[in-house]
Amino acid sequence: MTNSISSTANISKLADIETSSRGSRLIVSDKCFIDSFVKIKFSGGNGDIIIGEECFINSGSVLYSGNGITLGKQVLIAANCTLAPVNHNYSDKTTSIREQGFAPSKGGIVVDDDVWIGSNCTILDGAHIGKGVVIAAGSVVTGNIPPYTIYGGQPAKFLKKR
Repeated sequence: MTNSISSTANISKLADIETSSRGSRLIVSDKCFIDSFVKIKFSGGNGDIIIGEECFINSGSVLYSGNGITLGKQVLIAANCTLAPVNHNYSDKTTSIREQGFAPSKGGIVVDDDVWIGSNCTILDGAHIGKGVVIAAGSVVTGNIPPYTIYGGQPAKFLKKR
């Protein structure tokens, strides 16, 4: 599989984008902006990272491929966010966590169109963030967030409708 980065995407020379050794793809659509010190790392699974049109990923954010990340159109990710669609196995106390490998997928991460993820958020495997959602700064998202709502906290809880 091959990567596809639009010629109209603006990727900082200081972004750190790795290539996959397992065949996962990176797709960066038209008019995306990937800031300096963003890390895109292919680890923890065979998932693709698909970034829709006009997405902004700000400085210090980290995207792990894991079980896959799909960002819709016009997704805004503030500084220092982590998208980690992967989990470690740890149930066997007689074996190191590292040796136990990864847990089964919870479905990767899906972020629908027109979403704003505030700074310092963590989005985990199995998260599906609906269209038009705002995630408050510092939140941890683990499940389904309905469209046009505002969620915040650790774990993220409903705050109000937009």
